[in-house]
Amino acid sequence: MADQKQYVKNLAPEKLELLIAIVHSDKVRFYTNLIQSSEANLYLSTPASGTSEKAIMNYLGLNEATRHAIFSIVRQDKEKDLLEALEENFGKLKGGGGIAVTVPLSSIIGTHVYGFLSNDKRFIQP
Repeated sequence: MADQKQYVKNLAPEKLELLIAIVHSDKVRFYTNLIQSSEANLYLSTPASGTSEKAIMNYLGLNEATRHAIFSIVRQDKEKDLLEALEENFGKLKGGGGIAVTVPLSSIIGTHVYGFLSNDKRFIQP
C-alpha cells in the first residue's frame, strides 16, 4: 500500500480547463451528455442571456431567444477532442448551434479534489 501512495505522489497530473459552452436550451441535455462522455465529472447548466448584437448571434447559430451556458471542468488531454466534437455537432444538429471555449485553471488544491475533477482514480484513495 505504501508503494502505491509513493507512485501516486510521483505522477504528473493532467492540467485542467474550464469549459464554457453556450447552446440552445433544448439541446442542453445532448451537450451535457457529450461533455460527460469526455470524462467530465462536474458540469453546471444555467439559463443565459447576453448583450451581443443580433448579427453576431445569428452568425454563431444562437438566434433563438432561449440559451443555456454549460460550465464544466475537463482534463487538458481531453480538451481538443471534446472541442472538435462540440464544433462538429454545432454545425450538424438542426437548432444545435453554439459556441464553446476553454480557460486554463492554474491552481487546484488537494489531491482528492483534483482526482474528482479530473476523473483520475489514481488520486482517490478507497
